[in-house]
Amino acid sequence: MLNTSLKLNAHVLDPAVEQVPIRDGFGEGLLTAGERDPNVVALSADLAESTRVAAFAAAHPERFFDVGVAEQNMVTIAAGLGVSGKVPFVASFAVFSPGRNWEQIRTTICYNDANVKITGHHAGVSNGADGATHQALEDIALMRTLPNMKVIVPCDAIEARKATLAAAKLWGPVYLRLERERSPLLTTDATPFTPGKAEIIWRSKRPQVALIACGSALYQALRAARDLEKMKVGTVVVNNHTVKPLDERTLVDLAKKVGAFVCVEHHQVAGGMGSAVAELIARTTPVPIEFVGMQDSFGESGKPHELIAKHAMDTDAVVAAVKRALKRTSHV
Repeated sequence: MLNTSLKLNAHVLDPAVEQVPIRDGFGEGLLTAGERDPNVVALSADLAESTRVAAFAAAHPERFFDVGVAEQNMVTIAAGLGVSGKVPFVASFAVFSPGRNWEQIRTTICYNDANVKITGHHAGVSNGADGATHQALEDIALMRTLPNMKVIVPCDAIEARKATLAAAKLWGPVYLRLERERSPLLTTDATPFTPGKAEIIWRSKRPQVALIACGSALYQALRAARDLEKMKVGTVVVNNHTVKPLDERTLVDLAKKVGAFVCVEHHQVAGGMGSAVAELIARTTPVPIEFVGMQDSFGESGKPHELIAKHAMDTDAVVAAVKRALKRTSHV
């Protein structure tokens, strides 16, 4: 059942649940952060409207820098600002930042522990019609390997706003992974959000498997939990919004109590959030783990919900993964 103590959206499993683009929450959060702190600045690589930086730019033109189609320059400028007392947010599509400028992020931002916030937009298959060249499915893997980098993947627009405000206060490099398409509002303004703190949003009376999810994939995990409940399969669903640093205590405690994990994300299964969880569980409390995500494939042009279904990242795929995981528990 839904964890009522978290004050989640009570209508999240209704067919007509309200849906808002996750990137919209970032735009709102950035504007608020700029109002609260005059040191907050924003940089865009010719994508201010698509990345929702435009409202900040209109309100604070003296603190906005459009560098043009030059993502490498954008992050090196931001690195200088980040070691000079400013709090720069840089925004572009995730395939370009961190996809195109990873080396500059590594050397000028992370190596210097510069106080820069990198927002990777249109991540996963949420940029459906633009096809494989514009669908970032590798960005979590790129960013979580970098020393000093924190990685946060909000599940909805409300959480994206909170994550943006939190990132403005955190010292050091932060990567916010943001999706383009409208997605269900799982949380409310009253739902707690703390970087590094995973939240259990659903718990059955007798959980047999834990579903660990991030981003809009959390919605597929939650729907799967509801369907599995009808099949007499108990689950725990975790909003694992912070991929780095992981909430090790919560995840290890769960591994001790359930028979298996299923990790759910709209990212390559290699190197993503699931890999981070698997690394932790393998070293602490091994249990069978299944992975729902992109299986070593590029995306393609299509509507996001069609791509999620075709590439086995939808609710049915999560249910199937749970069944596979439970079969493995009988051999442990």
